[in-house]
Amino acid sequence: MNWPAVVDVLGNPSAGIGILIESAGVPFPGEALLLAGAAWTASRHQSIVLVIVCGFVGATAGADIGYLLGYRGGRPFVERFGQLFHIRPDNLARAELFFARHGDKSIVGARFFLGARTWSAMLAGMARMPFWRFQLFSAVGGLLWSASIGIAGYVVGGNLALLETIFRAIGVGGTVILVLILLVLYVARERATRPR
Repeated sequence: MNWPAVVDVLGNPSAGIGILIESAGVPFPGEALLLAGAAWTASRHQSIVLVIVCGFVGATAGADIGYLLGYRGGRPFVERFGQLFHIRPDNLARAELFFARHGDKSIVGARFFLGARTWSAMLAGMARMPFWRFQLFSAVGGLLWSASIGIAGYVVGGNLALLETIFRAIGVGGTVILVLILLVLYVARERATRPR
């Protein structure tokens, strides 16, 4: 899908819509939409603040929905819901143990990891974490995440000409090697941060 085209149609709220869907427990490229929204804003010389606010509101509201689903449905609902997305019960059990040990920190930290971002709110609800406590850590994580991803996208969007020059200088082969290195580093980071 052409995410910049989606952002062109929806404007800044797309940054919040994508992450709302993802934070509610549905695997969805919310981070990609936030990055695209921030880059789109930079390319039009607009303020990044609205993108960050939309990302923050979407992240917090989506997490509240995920929390409510986990709280009301409990483990049976989360297991059934997980089957739709091929999440195995043993993976869910490991995530549940990790959450039990690192509850508060995991709510903040999960924002920065694909997969964890999608399921952390449901796990918090399932574990009956007090809502006010969940809301506090969810808001802190949502603000830090939306600000960091938004600023990164804004920097990329504001330097497209420079990036184009660099890609032209290193050629197709260099670009492919660079992308592969970044992909390997990303996969290694995801594996290192997965609950044991």
